[in-house]
Amino acid sequence: MPNTASDKTIAPLESPRLGEPYLLTPGPLTTAYTVKEAMLRDWGSWDGDFRAMTSDLRHQLLEIAGDAKGEFDCVPMQGSGSFSVEAMLGSFVPRDGKVLVLSNGAYGKRIAQTLSYLGRDHVTIDKGDYMPPRGPEVAAALDADPAITHVVVIHCETSSGILNPLKEISDTVYAHGRKLLVDSMSAFGAVPAGLADFRYEAIVSSANKCIEGVPGFGFVIARKSELEAAKGRSHSLSLDVHAQWDYMNKTGQWRFTPPTHVVAAFLEALRLHREEGGVAARGARYARNRDVMVAGMREAGFETLLADQWLSPIIVTFFSPAHPAFAFDRFYSLMKDKGFIIYPGKLTVVDSFRVGCIGRMDEHVMRRVVEAARSSLAEMGVDSAAPPAIALEERSRLAA
Repeated sequence: MPNTASDKTIAPLESPRLGEPYLLTPGPLTTAYTVKEAMLRDWGSWDGDFRAMTSDLRHQLLEIAGDAKGEFDCVPMQGSGSFSVEAMLGSFVPRDGKVLVLSNGAYGKRIAQTLSYLGRDHVTIDKGDYMPPRGPEVAAALDADPAITHVVVIHCETSSGILNPLKEISDTVYAHGRKLLVDSMSAFGAVPAGLADFRYEAIVSSANKCIEGVPGFGFVIARKSELEAAKGRSHSLSLDVHAQWDYMNKTGQWRFTPPTHVVAAFLEALRLHREEGGVAARGARYARNRDVMVAGMREAGFETLLADQWLSPIIVTFFSPAHPAFAFDRFYSLMKDKGFIIYPGKLTVVDSFRVGCIGRMDEHVMRRVVEAARSSLAEMGVDSAAPPAIALEERSRLAA
């Protein structure tokens, strides 16, 4: 596991002022009080001040992406992150196109399901719950099917917590003359996902992830040539990325009622992101959260699904203890009583749970998370957090 420790003492971040539990989830997540405070004012969606806020938001996100040449643009879209993913697929994949979906978890499966709804032809490389898609198998699929026009991949598959090898995949896709679309929902803003990191035609994320805003909109960062080519292609009025882009550039406004308070909160979240030191610093804090939490949980007897090389700084999957007294629902309730909301697992083969590393929290909080987990096990009468043998057998597949 990468060592992100430092000799200097890191001052703790402010705890939630309202006393609410920490959200150890991949978004919604714990936000700064000033982010919440930014939502106390009302804004007119057509007013010049709000149009300026929208413009500022778009420019700042392009700066994070590193669009130095002005080849890309940012299009915010109302709704959850899945709305923006569907908008990207329906706008950038031609109706006669064909998509190769790289799936290794619930969100890859959702991409395939979305394409089925859209009537877009697609094939899938399904790696199961957590195995990473690799360049050679992508190359083989592209060589075997010249009809494939686009490849879609999840950057961080939060159902397992794996960080997929995007540079390797991107290099393969473009070496074969195809186009890459990226769902970076839970990675953009903390994991390198800029134009200098790997090539893509479009990438999507949302307000309530690593920028640490609140839910209400997602955003599509796309090559302008792709935006122009998307005119008239979308299956949907409200999810038409080209129409939203064109209207915003002409009027400065959103086509339909925007989440004004969420935009205001996001601008404050962007300020804090910039003040912290941008993607590198945000990612370093999350990585430190992960390292401290994983080390403590392993010391307590828990086992991670993934080997260190695949652990993302976003969320970590742990195998549930094999002990007969362990029940996730009870464990969840005890953790919540201690101020921490964790996430149930999504693995199909073995029982698991997940602990998020993102949001307005730091290593001091993660040490408390570990202590809460230890105390909760003791209250349940669980004296060993060791997983069942089948869990370790499952994990060994990844090392093979």
